[in-house]
Amino acid sequence: MKSIVSDLFYFPNLEYFCSLIGVDTLYLNPREHYKRKSYFNRTQIRLANKVETLSVPIVGRRPNIPLGKIEIDYNQKWQKVHLRGIQSAYGKTPFFEYFFPYIEDIFERKPQFLWDLNKQALTICLKLLQLPVKLETVSEESIFSNLEDQRGLITPSGHFSERGIYQAVPYTQNFGLDFEPNLSVLDLLFAEGPSAKRILIESLKKH
Repeated sequence: MKSIVSDLFYFPNLEYFCSLIGVDTLYLNPREHYKRKSYFNRTQIRLANKVETLSVPIVGRRPNIPLGKIEIDYNQKWQKVHLRGIQSAYGKTPFFEYFFPYIEDIFERKPQFLWDLNKQALTICLKLLQLPVKLETVSEESIFSNLEDQRGLITPSGHFSERGIYQAVPYTQNFGLDFEPNLSVLDLLFAEGPSAKRILIESLKKH
């Protein structure tokens, strides 16, 4: 059995899910501090003419806030923007009608904290991918001493090819002739449905 400690992202990219292949338990620590320019509150989808970054607005910008205490700013109508973007990007994909209700339900719950939103999203995505990864929320750093620690590994800075986790395996995307790698897992789920897990396994870079 393999257990790791890693970050919690907003609808994570394919590289993140490749890192979970073969993992039994994923440990998450809500006491870590928020880092700007991370995937904690952003993800990328492919629209007709560009790759779009969807960002969840948060309350305040203090760097010393624990991840589990970061509140979502609902004064901004970001849910409508994100849902409209997802519908525009994937409304005509083969598995949109099957998977979109699960995604829409996450937005309708309106959790106070971004941690809860991300955990709900990750739980649903693991279910749709049929990846049997158990999520454990733990605040004691001492527990992580004997685990493989992947925190801070996957970031927007640096190219995924430099990290040796994910290699692009093209699948049919809704827009464009050139394949755009390592987008949000939503891109893969809506395009490939039950085949998504197989493609992730194929995308796992062999060391």
